[in-house]
Amino acid sequence: MAPREKILILDFGSQYTKLIAKGIRELGAYCEIVPFDLPARELEGPEVKGLILSGGPASVYEPGAPRPDRGIWELGLPILGICYGMQLLAWELGGRVARAKEREYGPRWLELLTEDELFAGLERRELVWMSHGDSVVELPEGFIALARTEAVPYAAIRHRQRPLFGLQFHPEVVHTPKGKKLLENFVFRICGVRERWDPAAADHLEQRLAALRKQLRGIGGCLAAVSGGVDSTTAAVLVHRAIGDRLIPIFVDTGLMRLGEGDRVRRALEGLGLKVHCVEASERFFAALRGVTDPEEKRRRIGRAFIEVFEEEARRLAREHERGCGPIEALVQGTIYSDVIESAGARGARRIKSHHNVGGLPERLNLKLIEPLRDLFKDEVRALARRLGLPDEIIREQPFPGPGLAVRILGEVTPERARRLQQADAIFREEVEWAGLAPKLWQYFAVLLPHRSVAILGDERGYGEVVALRAVHSVDGMTAAWFPLPYELLERVASRITSEVPGVTRVVYDITSKPPGTIEWE
Repeated sequence: MAPREKILILDFGSQYTKLIAKGIRELGAYCEIVPFDLPARELEGPEVKGLILSGGPASVYEPGAPRPDRGIWELGLPILGICYGMQLLAWELGGRVARAKEREYGPRWLELLTEDELFAGLERRELVWMSHGDSVVELPEGFIALARTEAVPYAAIRHRQRPLFGLQFHPEVVHTPKGKKLLENFVFRICGVRERWDPAAADHLEQRLAALRKQLRGIGGCLAAVSGGVDSTTAAVLVHRAIGDRLIPIFVDTGLMRLGEGDRVRRALEGLGLKVHCVEASERFFAALRGVTDPEEKRRRIGRAFIEVFEEEARRLAREHERGCGPIEALVQGTIYSDVIESAGARGARRIKSHHNVGGLPERLNLKLIEPLRDLFKDEVRALARRLGLPDEIIREQPFPGPGLAVRILGEVTPERARRLQQADAIFREEVEWAGLAPKLWQYFAVLLPHRSVAILGDERGYGEVVALRAVHSVDGMTAAWFPLPYELLERVASRITSEVPGVTRVVYDITSKPPGTIEWE
């Protein structure tokens, strides 16, 4: 679904790479993340308007450091290097990079040294976010310094004649307030992008539907894995618009949903005109997770169990000749671009965690995989969902991990521990919603810890499990700050959980921001 004009981001393993892509798309230009070592000939073409070299954890002077095809410097394209990308630009073209005396991390004041189109609209001093252990100490021939900080003389550079730029700081993070303006200047002023990207536009939706019809031409029935979240629901509604009742939505009750979630999901999906088949499979999932404590292994086993369920349903439906749709040959999933990036679905990316619908799939899949949202970020999916007419209840639903409560139950997952967490989580969500705080939060949930704590139960000694509460606010999910819930609310939640949930004797509140922590515990 890519438009004719695009920016390509060569990914050198930064955790912030997807923020660059997300920020550029929000500006109305299309971009893709590609492997850092893609041959230069594959980066050519009139549709490619510029390249961005991402940050990364490596040092350019070390043996084996990731490097691009040297042919990229001769393509004549505008190139912007960010952090490691700037150091790579300088190193490859004859400059020098060295280890800094100390790692620079956090906000710094940037001082502009000269006017340049990359900094159009910015003040002479701007706040920027630094995160680096190496620095450029000698510029390549033909380059000049555009800006500096107190500790870094070359905080921004460019070639005198060629459109080659470098930034030592990170314009893609919210901690660089004018960072988006820098990206806008590079994309539109320097690269000359004219075509606008809007995945929720009516004409784009029609193009997406036409592409789906073409992709599914000649295929009989098509299963859709639906969970009630915005991703899977949007994918299912989109494919249903394309092929009608040849789509068979399947809701799998894994036993790992939140309390009452199954009934809510069924009602919501049926309200959208989807005739949902519900499959009770909790015993299968709990059996697959028996004895497993490693979070990555949990994701893999859950992914395999999902596929096994869908393959069995495909065979059953084919035998029954339901809806007269012919053989079941395809599976629709709500995989989005973030899932692919975080699961290292492309060379050059660093895996943060495996998503059950990416890293957990078996090598041999007996159904053709259809992922109509694979190229969209979450906010783009939500915009498309509004265009499709999905209710706000689904669009605004807080993110919920694909493996469900399995990755919020630290340690072994059992039916008893799942019920315990469902009850605790329901109490927490109920109190947050009653307090009117839900709209202010990105996510809020309970986690069951693999620890036991002593307690006083009446006149007796008790010994039960520990529940951690987590509430964060965020702009993009890549960084997040813990939310200071009122003490009265926390006290009420803790009192209710320890008195209403059998087996829980202690409640704690997580005040870790991201980074260094992640939003989820596993």
